[in-house]
Amino acid sequence: MRARFPDFRLGSVLATSFTGTLSERHGDAVERIPTPQRLVDWLAVNGLAVDSCTAAQLDLARELRESIHAAATAAANQDALPASAVHVINDRSAQGRAAAILTPEGKRQWRLSSASCVEDALGVIAADAISIIAGERDGKLALCASPTCQAAFFDTSQSRSRKWCDMNTCGNRQKKARFHANQRKKPRSAE
Repeated sequence: MRARFPDFRLGSVLATSFTGTLSERHGDAVERIPTPQRLVDWLAVNGLAVDSCTAAQLDLARELRESIHAAATAAANQDALPASAVHVINDRSAQGRAAAILTPEGKRQWRLSSASCVEDALGVIAADAISIIAGERDGKLALCASPTCQAAFFDTSQSRSRKWCDMNTCGNRQKKARFHANQRKKPRSAE
């Protein structure tokens, strides 16, 4: 029987979706890529399919994830970017040898140098992080308002006022808590 892992929290921005592979960072943390195979699964879901992943490559991926999270958090708070995080992101970006290709449908797709090159996939993720942290894309970095999550996310809403990394998880959880708190405040009607 295959082990059951938490579902991936997918979004439209590769770099911040990647940081979401560790959620609830300020509560009971949920690791969504606990094994090399789960990283292979996550990469495939995000159009960066590789055949395999080693434990050392998983360590590189987690180091990149935490560096993106640290840099994105600093950028969202308008703080100086941590030098160590910038170094890791730049190194992973420079080491990747993926090429953007155009599909017949007019979509961008990534071609990795080989089907076993996790480093190429990490290079694509690092390059995506650089583009959002550097402010090259239309949107803004923000932090989830959930006190247990505080994930960095890229807000592309028209008003740039999103509060939650994901409305279906953190946003819904907060709405439920607010509803239950209001229910407790209401006096019970006579029966």
